[in-house]
Amino acid sequence: MRINWEKYGIQAPHGYSGNKKVLCPQCHDQRRDKRDKSLSINLKTGEFNCHYCGFSGCAAEKEEWEKERPWQNYAPIRKQKPEYKKPSPRPQAAISDKALAWFKGRGISAATLSALKITEGSEWMPQKEGQANTVQFNYYHKGELINTKFRTGDKCFKLVSGAELIPYNIDAIKDTPECIITEGEMDALSFYECGRHDVISVPNGANANLDYLDDFIEEYFDGKETIYIASDTDTKGVILRDELLRRFGAERCRVLEYGEGCKDANEHFLKYGRDSLLQCIANAPEIKLEGIFTVSDFEPSLDALFEHGMQKGVTIGHENFDRLLSFETKRLCVVTGIPGSGKSEFIDEIAERLNMRYGWRFAYFSPENAPLAYHASKLIEKFTGKHFDKQHLTFGEYKQVKQHLETDFFFIAPKDDYRLDTILERAKFLVRRKGIKALVIDPYNRLEDESEGQNETKYISKMLDRLTNFAQQNDVLIILMAHPTKMAKNKDGAIEAPTLYDISGSAHFNNKADFGIVVHRNRIENTVEVHVQKVKFKHLGECGTALFKYNLNNGRYSPHTNGKDPVWDNSNHLQEEQKRREQDAAEAATFDWDNMQPTDEECPF
Repeated sequence: MRINWEKYGIQAPHGYSGNKKVLCPQCHDQRRDKRDKSLSINLKTGEFNCHYCGFSGCAAEKEEWEKERPWQNYAPIRKQKPEYKKPSPRPQAAISDKALAWFKGRGISAATLSALKITEGSEWMPQKEGQANTVQFNYYHKGELINTKFRTGDKCFKLVSGAELIPYNIDAIKDTPECIITEGEMDALSFYECGRHDVISVPNGANANLDYLDDFIEEYFDGKETIYIASDTDTKGVILRDELLRRFGAERCRVLEYGEGCKDANEHFLKYGRDSLLQCIANAPEIKLEGIFTVSDFEPSLDALFEHGMQKGVTIGHENFDRLLSFETKRLCVVTGIPGSGKSEFIDEIAERLNMRYGWRFAYFSPENAPLAYHASKLIEKFTGKHFDKQHLTFGEYKQVKQHLETDFFFIAPKDDYRLDTILERAKFLVRRKGIKALVIDPYNRLEDESEGQNETKYISKMLDRLTNFAQQNDVLIILMAHPTKMAKNKDGAIEAPTLYDISGSAHFNNKADFGIVVHRNRIENTVEVHVQKVKFKHLGECGTALFKYNLNNGRYSPHTNGKDPVWDNSNHLQEEQKRREQDAAEAATFDWDNMQPTDEECPF
């Protein structure tokens, strides 16, 4: 394959690899800022995209010998957006006196409504099973209407079904040094009313799913000096706040505080006025001195814990394993087992199931699974339930799961630098840009040895501390696979299952792990024993053993009970999940993002 930049008039630099920014041949001559390199190009794949005018494509061309291979002749994976529905632009008709009076009661002027292109009109609302008068928050991107949120006076909501989720008022923060992120449109309008036009709102209320940010991080947020998080102070607002901090990095974020009796920006605006709300921004605290906290620093999280109690973590969907262990982020999970026991396969099982059930994105540093294509083929088997070949897997299924892996699984494979610093640096990048929730290091002994004459036990202790600190600071789960020492055979000639204390190098692998798992193949019974040997916090599980059978055809594990044949799972998880998400999306279009139930009150507009 060769890359023909000249065909598109792109002046690509020589002697570089990876991503670079260059002048866009399509819009550079018309740009006021002639220095702005708005065209991102990938010097390896040939892909390019202009963040200003949208000029995009791929400059890669197949050589003649490639064209003779039909399987290779399909287009490579590109991060193309789905075909979203777009609402029809609505005329800027005069908003009724009743609606104006309602907004005025919330402190919002007609000038702000006009500036943010808020409209009013009749719309079919499923909660009412009929037409209703609504105000309409219109979501624009680069001047084009992308989505609309409809709201009735009695707090029924819906988005346009099938339309793209984007931040509200996103165009307003292009190239600004700061921005404010709110939980809802009314809070955004409140800041706009105060003169802070660099404000956006999340589109779907307070939750931890911020996948829609992926396409905006580089162009709209990378250059921000300060990001103000103006979420509500309730439990869901805390969840949103924490995920925004994780994605953008706490070092450049400030969290607004509204004072006693105010849960959001609009309440504070109405109660104390414009100057006071602006003062909330000015008073938003910078990062405190590292390592010193008082209860007030984590009071919302403590309140949420008091309100809901200690919650079980996420589970993989195998009942026999789930009763023993549930996962949560900010934890270190150590996995071990003798060679050939299926440690890496079970880690992949965990990853595939957490991705399907909760949307967790994974990053792997896994040299023993090299080449990367081999590892990806194993993951494809787990997602589709089919053996990886053209006889069992249709091209449509293959293409679908490839695209899914492209967006949800990332492989860290430095050319010649396996230092832990390098791996964690790449992982931190993926937390910020892609929102990964888990990092797999498989195995520990392929990390570059940096002990430099240190005592091995102390070195391993410090290394495990660094992994735990990284997990806590970046809100991820780290799964570390480590090999045990050579195990002796018992009197029957079989190798007993190791323990975490048998991991080569140090007992700290047991002492410092939050979760400890041993995967052991019982070759006499032809079963796989998964021993949960450590769960640090009892609300997350308990020690015990789950028995499985391994399916050679698709790499999946099925729960097994002695004396009973296993129930093999050969379904396509990705297609099943896609159907479920389509149903959820239809329901989400009518979800009450303000966490309020419709009432029987007369509609004020």
